[in-house]
Amino acid sequence: MGKTTIAAALIKLWAGDGHTVYAVDADPDASLASAIGIPEEEAAKLKPVVEMRDLIRQKSGDGAFYRLNPNLDEDLQDYCYQQGRILFLRMGGQKKGGSECFCRENTFLAALISTLLLRQGDMVVMDMGAGIEHLSRGTARGVDLMLVVVEPSRNSINTAHMVRRMATDLGIGKVRVVANKIRSDKEREFVARHFEPGEVLGYIGFDDKVWEASMGEESPMEGPGGEVEKAVREISRQLVREVGEETK
Repeated sequence: MGKTTIAAALIKLWAGDGHTVYAVDADPDASLASAIGIPEEEAAKLKPVVEMRDLIRQKSGDGAFYRLNPNLDEDLQDYCYQQGRILFLRMGGQKKGGSECFCRENTFLAALISTLLLRQGDMVVMDMGAGIEHLSRGTARGVDLMLVVVEPSRNSINTAHMVRRMATDLGIGKVRVVANKIRSDKEREFVARHFEPGEVLGYIGFDDKVWEASMGEESPMEGPGGEVEKAVREISRQLVREVGEETK
């Protein structure tokens, strides 16, 4: 169970609570769809945002200047798969070395997030890659909170601190942590002492049922129950509270 599975669990919980949830897969591995139970063949039909060059150029400009707030309301349905209250979008893969920069795509993503977040009551969950290269200062303005998933290892902790610094530099006001795959009190204490009080929203224990489910075709959070589900629900509760405080 990793960051994508946690993102999927939160998406499904919030959709089940009656929220419209936009699930944006911004990870080049593109595994969020299967994690929330969308058939792979349906997700494969969606044209990723970064490949929609004509639309990007039309909406954000084709010269030295970019429009920072293109209206995307009418275009969402063209690259969005709806499953109940969940609307799934995917950004697509990384560019090859030496290719053009992500300026247009980041501008488009910033407008996309801003468009979605303007609707009160809707929720947007972005499953990012290990870094935050897709985020720019324009994109970050629409982010209420960044959730960093760590495991009980020094490398993971160091990466989390690096991501937190980058997110803070971009102007993201709240960065919180979830400790994942915790097997013992010693591992829990190891994570806790590397962060400030209140910074870690929850600790998710390693669960063989979730691990086994992740190797199959069903969503890893379909029916395992137990302590993992309780931990995710508590993290969800705290996230909703913190985002609510941020938007007051």
